[in-house]
Amino acid sequence: MKRTLTLLDSTMINVGTIIGSGIFLVPTTIALYMYSTSLTILVWLVAGILTLFGALSMAELGAAMPRAGGQYVYLKEAYGPFWGFLYGWSSFWVINSASIAAIAVAFATYLGYFYPITPLQIKLIAIAAITAFTLLNIYGLRTGVWAQNIITFLKVGGLLAIISLGFFLSGGEITNFQPLFPDRSFSSIIPLFGLALVATLWSYDGWIEVTYIGGEVKNPGRTIPLSLLLSTLIIIVIYILVNIVFIFLLSLPVIAQSQMVASDAISVVLGSAGTTLVVLIILVSTLGGVHVNVLTSPRIYYAMARDKLFFQSLAEIDPKHGTPARSLVVSGIWSSLLVFSGTFHQIITYVVFVSWIFYAMSCAGVIILRHKQPDLKRPYRTWGYPVVPVIFILLSGFLVLNTIVSSLLNALIGAGLILTGLPAYLYWKRKSPTA
Repeated sequence: MKRTLTLLDSTMINVGTIIGSGIFLVPTTIALYMYSTSLTILVWLVAGILTLFGALSMAELGAAMPRAGGQYVYLKEAYGPFWGFLYGWSSFWVINSASIAAIAVAFATYLGYFYPITPLQIKLIAIAAITAFTLLNIYGLRTGVWAQNIITFLKVGGLLAIISLGFFLSGGEITNFQPLFPDRSFSSIIPLFGLALVATLWSYDGWIEVTYIGGEVKNPGRTIPLSLLLSTLIIIVIYILVNIVFIFLLSLPVIAQSQMVASDAISVVLGSAGTTLVVLIILVSTLGGVHVNVLTSPRIYYAMARDKLFFQSLAEIDPKHGTPARSLVVSGIWSSLLVFSGTFHQIITYVVFVSWIFYAMSCAGVIILRHKQPDLKRPYRTWGYPVVPVIFILLSGFLVLNTIVSSLLNALIGAGLILTGLPAYLYWKRKSPTA
């Protein structure tokens, strides 16, 4: 595969992945936990900074090992092939494929705002979206990336429109920012802040996506770190401004009771047209979420297959278009089957915490590889090392522990699903001893 992705392409891939449905759903959850404007804004800022710490840490690995597969490569180098395989296995069967299915169904569901859609039609539309984007990305990387750039610009433009309309049209009230500061004890705020932080971090997830296609990025030693930094900073600014607008137009008590906070907020200044505008923005956001995952995820399976740790046919590159066509097709088929089965919601519930285990291990890999491979060429070294990666590792550990404590059964089922990869690894390892 050729290195054709620019800094703009890489940044837009990350921004487009992060902006999904979270910014339209999570503000209501945060308003339920936080009792003041300052704490609400603070939780979005803290989550953004913690995400930035993860991005700054992972950027060192991406710059040093700019190969297809991203985290798969980093875990394999730091811990051995089994852990890399387990991540890729989890991504294919569960994490990424279920995410594609869930986002595609969300897109199809929101189409129901404009005309009635049956449950079967929702599934068929979702599968059609997955199929269309799979074919688009088989045709060529540049074609897929151009589509992603356009969709991401539309996403960002939609959120900027919400920000501009909220600030410059009449309807908002300065008094809605009250109470500005909490009137509760510090000890009572801390546990609620932790719950709010977990929800907010979900809205920032997806910041690592560009590393999956590291083998196709131009000047990766510079481009990958910069794209991770820029995309995270862009999202932090947008998310904080959007939440300020929501509070300005509605107030925290109203947000806490809102089922569609973005629609309710823009309706203050645009009336019923505001709801239509927000639905259109959500449609673009979810459509972009489907596309970017279809584009990037198959690179993981392609990398595994090249290492002889997955189906060998997935290691083939289409000679005409230069894309991992078979990996794209197989990924699209499995995601579509998950749509039709309707099990993707349960799968995501079971394994969402597993992503943070791999995040923690990958960031710890920065420290491990500094000692294990001291001579590895590192065009970029993590700012604030080792404090920055250690803070992110501790955060990830907290999120995993919180999931285990609050939902032990789901955590155990999720761990069981992931560990089904063990016999598969032993099979491929025995089949290819040099892998």
